[in-house]
Amino acid sequence: MSANAATSHAMPPIDTSYKRIVAIALPVLLANLAMPLQSVIDTAIVGNMNDTAKLAGMGLAIQLLSLLLVSFNFLQYASSGLAAQALGQLANNSNTSTISVPTPLLSILQRALLLAFVIGAILLLAKPWLIDFGLQALSANPESGRAAKTYLDVRFWGVIAELMNFAFIGWFAGQGKTRYMLYQQGFIAVLNIVLTLFFVFAMQMGLAGVALGTTIAFWFGILLALWLSRQHLKISWSVLFKADRQYFTKEKMLRLFSLNKDIFVRTLILTLSFAWITRLSAQSGDVILAANAILLQVLSISAFALDGVAVSAETLSGQAAGRRDWPRFRIIVKRTGVVSYGLAIVLSAIWWLAMPTYLGFMTNIESVFTLAYDYHLYAVLLPLVGVGAYWLDGIFFGLTAGSVIRNAALILAAIFFPLSWLLYQQWDMTGIWLSVWCLLLLRLIILGGFLYRANQTGSYEKLQPEA
Repeated sequence: MSANAATSHAMPPIDTSYKRIVAIALPVLLANLAMPLQSVIDTAIVGNMNDTAKLAGMGLAIQLLSLLLVSFNFLQYASSGLAAQALGQLANNSNTSTISVPTPLLSILQRALLLAFVIGAILLLAKPWLIDFGLQALSANPESGRAAKTYLDVRFWGVIAELMNFAFIGWFAGQGKTRYMLYQQGFIAVLNIVLTLFFVFAMQMGLAGVALGTTIAFWFGILLALWLSRQHLKISWSVLFKADRQYFTKEKMLRLFSLNKDIFVRTLILTLSFAWITRLSAQSGDVILAANAILLQVLSISAFALDGVAVSAETLSGQAAGRRDWPRFRIIVKRTGVVSYGLAIVLSAIWWLAMPTYLGFMTNIESVFTLAYDYHLYAVLLPLVGVGAYWLDGIFFGLTAGSVIRNAALILAAIFFPLSWLLYQQWDMTGIWLSVWCLLLLRLIILGGFLYRANQTGSYEKLQPEA
């Protein structure tokens, strides 16, 4: 019997029951829903200002921020995968009854926060250039462009906090501490809504007030996350901010940057894909841009909900990979897939029933409402169309399979961009929505192909590199 097999038998097996999967996923689902809720409230407030240009500008601003910030959400995925594997490796040491301080887990968080601060500071310094170039690249019309700039000028002061937020989400999720995610994200969402309503309606600050509420909420959310981290590790504030050199060696930093580089390429391609869809909408006029800004919130909300199960897949598959327990890994893949598709069916049913009410809440602009309703079935089916992509993302992030994640994204880009252009040229608005569907389905097909090949050849170790 191999050493790994003997260790695996000596340890309690990873709990892969449906109850455990749901127990991890449910707090994440609730926490994640708090994140798009902020964007939905912001969009709804602007959508009821009787100004199509402002609503279109809001859509442009959110997409540009997504392009900039989500491009760096490798801070979340790298932190999550590495934290999950760290737990699996700690479990391999049966003589370890307590975790030393500072722990490898603390070092993962510290490295991610440091990188988030550096990247955020660079983005903030480059703010004027990024806003002007970004809005030009998205084909903003003059009026909607001015509205977007008003919003972005304020939101940029929170980019460091938003990037740090990615790191905390991943770090908590990788350890299965999803209730901490719920506390943090719920706090940010509630505070954001309260502040936004105050700045817009009491202070009459308009779009700037919407952005200010979100910015302040994220900074207070980081303070709460730091306190939760200290409570979780049972350490003092001084230890929390003290770095141990043994965890900042050249090898460990290179491993982190290597994984981040691959995930960065993947995420950049995905955000460029959605930016491309926004550009196609903008070229079709402010009404289409505004309608799609509302309908694409359905994708955002659904994706964050489905990500709850993806985090279960990521956490459990990462722990199995840390132990090299591949039979258990295959069980995790199957069971998280069942839960993912079950949730997607429920979400599509909810959207089908709630869509008329949702659209009425989001805007009082008749032309925007009518166009959005004409295409609402495309949005209703988004959970079913996209669930496979989010589920397999979780599996591969748990494996920290950076090279596969990167290669899958490059294949996606080679197919998606020319295909979406052909669809848009042929069917205009319908072509835009078919492009969204293709983007999600191609991700499922490509990642599914990599996983199927690894399963057939038994070469999971090649997907999951040594830490």
